[in-house]
Amino acid sequence: MSLVRGLTTATAVVLGLGLTVAAAAQGRQLTMADYAQAEKFMNYNVNPLVFHGVEHPAWISAGRFWYRDLGPEGITYVMVDAAKATKSAAFDHAKLAAALTAAGARGEKDPHHLVLADLDVNGEVVLVSAGAKQYRCDLSGEGKCAATSVTPVARPAFGRARAEAIVSPDGTKSAFLRNYNLWVRDLASGKETQLTTDGVKDFGYATDNAGWQRSDNPILVWSPDSKKIATFQQDQRKDGEMYLVPVTNGHPQLQAWKYPLVGDTNVTMIERVILDVGSAKVIRLKIEPDQHRSTICDDISCNGGGGWDDVQWSDDSAHLAFVSTSRDHKQEWFRVADAASGDVRDVYTETAPKFFESGNDKVNWKYLPKSNEFLWFSEKDGWGQMYLYDLTTGRLKNQITHGEGNVTQVLYADDDSRKLYFLAVGKEAGRDPYFAHYYSINFDGGGMTLLTPENADHVVTASPDGRYFVDAASTPTQPETTVVRDSTGKVVVEVAKQDISKLVATGWVPPTPITVKARDGKTDLYGFLFKPTNFDASKKYPIVNHVYPGPQTGSCGGRNFAAAHGDMQSLAELGFVVVCIDGMGTPWRSKTFHEFYYGNLGDNTIPDQVAGMKQLAAKYPWIDLDRSGIYGHSGGGNATAAAMFKYPDFFKVGIAESGNHDQRDYEDDWAEKWAGLLVRFPDGTTNYDSQANQYFAKNLKGHLLLAHGTMDNNVPVNNTLLVVDALIKANKDFDLLLIPNVAHGYAEASQYMARRRWDYFVRNLAGDTPPREYQLKPWAEAQEALHHAGGPGDEDQ
Repeated sequence: MSLVRGLTTATAVVLGLGLTVAAAAQGRQLTMADYAQAEKFMNYNVNPLVFHGVEHPAWISAGRFWYRDLGPEGITYVMVDAAKATKSAAFDHAKLAAALTAAGARGEKDPHHLVLADLDVNGEVVLVSAGAKQYRCDLSGEGKCAATSVTPVARPAFGRARAEAIVSPDGTKSAFLRNYNLWVRDLASGKETQLTTDGVKDFGYATDNAGWQRSDNPILVWSPDSKKIATFQQDQRKDGEMYLVPVTNGHPQLQAWKYPLVGDTNVTMIERVILDVGSAKVIRLKIEPDQHRSTICDDISCNGGGGWDDVQWSDDSAHLAFVSTSRDHKQEWFRVADAASGDVRDVYTETAPKFFESGNDKVNWKYLPKSNEFLWFSEKDGWGQMYLYDLTTGRLKNQITHGEGNVTQVLYADDDSRKLYFLAVGKEAGRDPYFAHYYSINFDGGGMTLLTPENADHVVTASPDGRYFVDAASTPTQPETTVVRDSTGKVVVEVAKQDISKLVATGWVPPTPITVKARDGKTDLYGFLFKPTNFDASKKYPIVNHVYPGPQTGSCGGRNFAAAHGDMQSLAELGFVVVCIDGMGTPWRSKTFHEFYYGNLGDNTIPDQVAGMKQLAAKYPWIDLDRSGIYGHSGGGNATAAAMFKYPDFFKVGIAESGNHDQRDYEDDWAEKWAGLLVRFPDGTTNYDSQANQYFAKNLKGHLLLAHGTMDNNVPVNNTLLVVDALIKANKDFDLLLIPNVAHGYAEASQYMARRRWDYFVRNLAGDTPPREYQLKPWAEAQEALHHAGGPGDEDQ
């Protein structure tokens, strides 16, 4: 359902020059060609014009990896042998395409457009995953493929969800869920064995369906010897439920699932277990039920590949190390369990004043039973650092990394050579503090070495044995150069250089990196500025801010090269200056910077956005600060509404999409980490009141468009309807777009939402008239273009 503001028709008054007051007020009439020019810079149009990037290289042995190369003629799968310093096609593409087609595999028949989820190459034999099946293809002779009984383990690199079955390390068994219990399948015979029998609805094993995450795929970790499985029984029996009703022409079917909210007395808990596969015995760990929490994200499993981040086996499969997290994410317990008895020993605990994290998008602690030690990540000195501890006593042996800048991800720990290999940001003076570099350092803290010297952002993929790593270096303005280096940083293979000549030929220009001061007038903030490609410095342009407040990420995304940054360049093409600024309260900087507005989520970095926009307007006379707009999705939708309500004289137009406008109506884990546990005061107020947008809706002065999907299982639509209710009660004009039956991402309606977004700013901020009902490229065609560009399409979150 869409409630659209009607246009006021001004009385036509003929002037001496033949203009009308109405025409002067409405500005210029944009054409279909103007919108087509804007659409040229959407990701589905520009990504296919970037060739020879190396995304998500996949190591299949210590010295070999493959990647998917997109060239002008299509996709080539390339095998690189770091040890031999060679690079070649991974297989005969024409022969494989023909063999897969003959075997009835779903997908492309064109050898230059094979889309494989996974592959392994051993001589002339290729194991590939295509669609939902895995095939063993013998390319010797004429070439033949046959479907195997193995359920593919999906690689998250290509945008697929967690695997339906997790294959054991020895490749002989797979574990999967059925009717709330865990089963294993012998891959040779197909025989299935039930490992647990007491799993029931809302108290099932290995399940991944708490809050906004809903999946039937298992969360577990196989032991190295493939004889045991570490998992949990998930207790949701007392959790509150969430309800959604689809739009139907008839009786709708209620969707209900467990969705704990901030402040609920009962939230999802887990009982940790180890399963002995041979005997189907369940060994329950001898501890009280744990919170459904992880050390880095708002789901118990964060890596998207079927694993369990905060659980690690010993090499001999006799012990299991894991980290338990408190409900408020302030305290962590490092523990070790005996796999045979279930006995648990507390080794170490750490408490953070506001929130604890174990890294950036990757758990960085490491269990080292061979040397009787463990590695631990902490921000207790104000930066993300690595520490070495004694496994028996839990006492600190030494701090490994020091100084400004954060360790973000430990990619390899070599217990034998006593070396650590890690990504870090902010350690190189005079460089963008968001650029990631790769380093090695001794366990004792000595000999730190920069392995990626170029002044760029480095995306690193280390080999399983740490001897080599793929280094893809780029900046927001310079395309990617990819090499393989050895563990000393020496280049051993030149892999690829991104070719953007066709992209540049379209008139594409990169964003302009910007630096402004935060609200305190001292702290540097970084971001991007987008101008129309036909920019005219003698004109005045409205300014639009694309916002995501954090705290788990920022507005601008990564600092590696990208042809598209959402629709920011497209919007700029319609006559705007568009900016994104990573404000205080976002990650990758110091601990103080990240926790800046902890406990006050209503801050939303908006004071930083306003301060930065004012500085840009003072520096660039072509920015018209009197016409300031703002937009964002999810947390950005929350921030947009907050900006319109709390800075009503500054922001004139806002578009808030799928906003979690009151965290008390959002899942428990996210907000309780960033704002603390809910506290109700004697006067009826709470510590969450400052972030509840409905309380400030009465302040609205400008134009606000609220949008939400009616089947949003991440941020339920009630979040937006609370604001709608408050605006109606305050007698405020606003616009509402409810998109039937879509979730947090808008799927097929994404194109419509983009066009409505452009129209709204064109009409209400620029004072111009958009063309009527411009049609963007249909969703299916856009996704197909992205699919053939070598990566996934836009996921419906």
